[in-house]
Amino acid sequence: MSEARIDDTETGRAVAGDGWFVLNLSEASWERKGEFGVRCRLEAPDARFPHFGLNVHVLAPGQPSSLYHAESAQEGFLVLAGECLAVIDGRERALRQWDYFHCPPGTRHVLVGAGAGPCAVLMVGSPRSASLSEILYPEDPVAARHGAAAAHTTRSSKQAYADRSFTGPPQPAPWPDA
Repeated sequence: MSEARIDDTETGRAVAGDGWFVLNLSEASWERKGEFGVRCRLEAPDARFPHFGLNVHVLAPGQPSSLYHAESAQEGFLVLAGECLAVIDGRERALRQWDYFHCPPGTRHVLVGAGAGPCAVLMVGSPRSASLSEILYPEDPVAARHGAAAAHTTRSSKQAYADRSFTGPPQPAPWPDA
């Protein structure tokens, strides 16, 4: 296996292509996810990892990582810094640095930034090649209190996020002194 190319962009370094690589996240390009924080994908857009998806997501206090949902594959979440709140099957659970949340298939969940500052979470899941129709976005009063629930239960991500801002331009790392 050859080494992947890493390009310098105006917002940081980005993996370009297949292969092994080493990338420092403080130098990486991050993507703004609208009202859902910022994230750094650790794979090239045209060369997604075939066996798992991996990113670091940074949330401000009160900011959800996505909408409350359940997937057909397992996921894992490791809090690297700060604090967040996990809404799991309609219940709140506080998470702090070094807490790991294992999410078996079918577990309804969302993370919401908490505490006094940003929260950084390493997220691992199935590759995006998994069918989006296998994701359930259920209504939930607890997630809704945090602005993190779909208006109506659906399996359509387009319907779930219809009135949400979920995309944005790349940006430099959210912590310049990392």
